[in-house]
Amino acid sequence: MNHTLLCDFYELTMAYAYFKQNKHKQIVYFEVFFRQAPDNAKYAIFAGLEQIIQHIQNFSFTKEDIEFLQNTNSFSEDFLNYLANLKFSGDIYSIQEGECIFANEPIFYVKAPIIEALLLETFILLTLNHQCLITTKANRIFQIAQEKILLEFGSRRAHGVNAAINGARAAFIGGFNATSCTLAAKKFNIPLSGTMSHAWVQMHDNELDAFRSYCKIYKDNITLLVDTYDCINGINNAILIFKELQAKKTLKNYAIRIDSGDLLKLSKLARKMLDQNNLKNCKIFASNALDENKIAQLLKNKAPIDGFGVGERLITSASCPVFGAVYKLVAVEKNQHIIPKIKISEHSSKTTLPSFKKLIRYYKNEKMEFDKLYNYDEKITQYKNLQAKNILEMIFKNGQLIYKIPNLSSIQNFYKKNIQSLKSSHKRLQNPSTYKVKISKKLQELKKNLTLN
Repeated sequence: MNHTLLCDFYELTMAYAYFKQNKHKQIVYFEVFFRQAPDNAKYAIFAGLEQIIQHIQNFSFTKEDIEFLQNTNSFSEDFLNYLANLKFSGDIYSIQEGECIFANEPIFYVKAPIIEALLLETFILLTLNHQCLITTKANRIFQIAQEKILLEFGSRRAHGVNAAINGARAAFIGGFNATSCTLAAKKFNIPLSGTMSHAWVQMHDNELDAFRSYCKIYKDNITLLVDTYDCINGINNAILIFKELQAKKTLKNYAIRIDSGDLLKLSKLARKMLDQNNLKNCKIFASNALDENKIAQLLKNKAPIDGFGVGERLITSASCPVFGAVYKLVAVEKNQHIIPKIKISEHSSKTTLPSFKKLIRYYKNEKMEFDKLYNYDEKITQYKNLQAKNILEMIFKNGQLIYKIPNLSSIQNFYKKNIQSLKSSHKRLQNPSTYKVKISKKLQELKKNLTLN
């Protein structure tokens, strides 16, 4: 789908102003960065690149778009003709999806003529702000749950269609095993998960009939929802059904799900009841407004839960629903020279670090030690016993995609390997330590000089 008009109107009015000044061919550098990770964490996870690539590849104004803009009476015919023939011709640099990212360092660059760079801003930001947010939330849950099964159940609480579909994608990158969103599963080849509903139980004369009927249909993969009326009675009824199937030697993959009440107390009781009835292979799943903190508390108290269905608090990142990445001009190109630019604010945290930069990550024994920012033309420092990696990769060159988009499973595998290289002190939920992002002396002096001038 063409989303070229998915931009703020000021981007078009500014584009028109540059066009009227004959500055529309001016090459500029825009940088994306964020100032604070969600939930007061010290890092986030990068996601959303694939959707940005697709947007750039489809970037063009349709005949209907031009007619709409014409009807606003805001633009001249020559400008509209220019837009009608506009395609992206610049360069894109990006971090890979699934990579750890840190505050105040570049995660994405657009080098392009000013109008092209302007008109991409909104889509780039809304995509990165959403998917980085959800992937980061999923990562927090994954770090706590570790080997537990994680199911994304958030579609019905998502903020619209795209939030549901791309949110499921982001959750999978961040370590989730499956999604309940069928369309996301189809689009991204994510494993599907779905169990019975309370309505199924209510539609039968009694809970036993509901369970028995369900098991006749789904013989090889049974999950019984036990809390429609009374959870303890529901567990007893599930045990009765499981023992019937066990006697027939048809019991294979089976589980119960608890969706309300005291999950700690009920899961411990359920485990005890199941084990006493020789049903030790029965898994216990839990759901009901879960997040990383609730799961952490359950596991700290040794809740015998095998998997978690996580919905609203993941798909909306309820505890911190704003990621806050920004898109700032950091340089312009004149006579093939890069001229750094700075935005100065009374709040020092909002004063930008100028220029087009290199982002180098240093490792020691496969663990991240620190990141360092260099000016684009600097030689990077080689530290003894440290390995250096440039983590900003060129994605588009002169408007052409030069990057091979990995499939989603590969992105998730990259994330899982990558997150292991971040030290545990940076990952803990409470009082995480700050990861060092260093700035070269040249960049520091450049910022100082531009600030003083």
